[in-house]
Amino acid sequence: MKISSTKAIMECLLEQEVDTVFGYPGGTILNVYDELYRYRDKIKHILTSHEQGAAHAADGYARATGRPGVCFATSGPGATNLTTGIATAYLDSSPVVFITCNVGESLLGKDAFQEVDITGIAMPITKATFLVREASQIPEVMRQAFAVAVSGRPGPVLIDFLKNVTNPDQMVDYEFLPARDNKSCQAIRKLGRLHSVVQPEVNKEDVETLVDMIADSKKPFIICGGGVVRGRADRQFREFAEKLDAPVAITVMGGGGFPGDHPLTSGMIGMHGSTASNTACSECDLLIAVGCRFSDRVALNPATFASQAKIVQIDIDRAEIDKNVLTDHHIIGSAAKVLEMLNERLPQYDHSEWKESILPLREPQTAPDLGRFTPQQIMETIRTTAPEDAIVATDVGQHQMWSIKYLHFTYPGQLLTSGGFGTMGFGLGAAIGASIGCPDKRVIHITGDGCFRMNLNELATAEHYGLPIITIVFNNGTLGMVRQWQSLIYGKRYSETTLDRGPDFVKIADAYGLNGFRVTNREEMEEALKKALASDKASVIDCRLDINEMVSPMVAAGHDITDFLLSEGGQC
Repeated sequence: MKISSTKAIMECLLEQEVDTVFGYPGGTILNVYDELYRYRDKIKHILTSHEQGAAHAADGYARATGRPGVCFATSGPGATNLTTGIATAYLDSSPVVFITCNVGESLLGKDAFQEVDITGIAMPITKATFLVREASQIPEVMRQAFAVAVSGRPGPVLIDFLKNVTNPDQMVDYEFLPARDNKSCQAIRKLGRLHSVVQPEVNKEDVETLVDMIADSKKPFIICGGGVVRGRADRQFREFAEKLDAPVAITVMGGGGFPGDHPLTSGMIGMHGSTASNTACSECDLLIAVGCRFSDRVALNPATFASQAKIVQIDIDRAEIDKNVLTDHHIIGSAAKVLEMLNERLPQYDHSEWKESILPLREPQTAPDLGRFTPQQIMETIRTTAPEDAIVATDVGQHQMWSIKYLHFTYPGQLLTSGGFGTMGFGLGAAIGASIGCPDKRVIHITGDGCFRMNLNELATAEHYGLPIITIVFNNGTLGMVRQWQSLIYGKRYSETTLDRGPDFVKIADAYGLNGFRVTNREEMEEALKKALASDKASVIDCRLDINEMVSPMVAAGHDITDFLLSEGGQC
């Protein structure tokens, strides 16, 4: 049947079971928003304060729910304001479909008002981009975009519609094809050339080789990476780890892929990795990394990284194999499928002696009384007071590392953090997306005073939609992680990192009609958090900390993983 082009866009969203869109309108996308008004009973739109906030919200929604997020923006600055959010999703393999509208065909390439080549700009930070110049392309392009976003290694896709394509007089031949109907995904075959689109078949011989390598190992060590989370392979990973009976390190992106409080967990690995995990990496004889790309924050010095061990990499994306660290063996495939095949073949192992040499190196989780208010005390209060299934969204910096170090994430989508791109300002938008997508769970946004300045405008969004997000600000009056580097490496030359300025975050919360608390000790923190949890509206808890707090341990970039510049407990 024939329907209007904008109605086809809406119907294609419904095909993909999209019920929520995040965005910000503008001139070129008004035809789409006009149609969205007619679909307001079927598709909810969340109006954020800024396009970047919308991008992060769609990303947070995708990470928390496991379903693709959708984000709308207009042309020019509206589209370019998405780019940080697009890159954030790309580096962390988060499936988000970004929909923008550009100037009309007659103005294209003429530097028209708010014209920009957003498909060209976004090409390096997406799995695919589409410039739609004919209304007849809409159904196929929409279906392809969603299929690409969620297939293989997930990631963002951008569709840019020319404004004339969305004019009311543009009609499209359309037939509703539910996403669950395989016919609607056949178009993906046309895009087999695209990076990491098609789900690879697992080579059984590769699996058997790893089974034999495990049998020969006396000191196996496992890394749980972001691929376990993205692939929702937590159940299979846990069975694998318990069968292998080996210590498990969890990367920043792997939080929630394996329980943080599991007896086999050795902690984070890498630059701020635990003594247990980094030591295990340097002493194991077999290292198995699942869904981990060995970034420079994990394999700080690739030449010495686990050089004494046989290294095995399991990843869905062939491009990641041997990119950063040379492997002795690898298996291409989804984490869930590969682990299922391994679990069918593995007997129960007992590596007690190896575990006993590694796991006692873990730092105690109880916060000591140091005579001052500490980050660990804040984290312990969150861990013991907030619901166990609360979703945590972080920004980037010291508070991010403390969150991963001291909070125990137990399921995929419980931790939302920008690991690959390190985006300050990610957290509040992501928290909004998670709160919309998972209304039955409490969402806690953990940030620093530097990061919060970059996204606090989205408090207006949380207030308007009645989202009871709790923002906890680690306020140490500085760009803490950068200051830490300046303290340890740059001779305490604090160049432009001290934040000796406003605003007053409690007054900011009040200005938005939200709860605001200022806390200076553990008792005040516990009381404020309980009040925030009891409230049905968003809250901001301003935690005043010492400017010289540091994340420990720390290994300098480019050094061996056990060459601690700052040891566990904060000792140089």
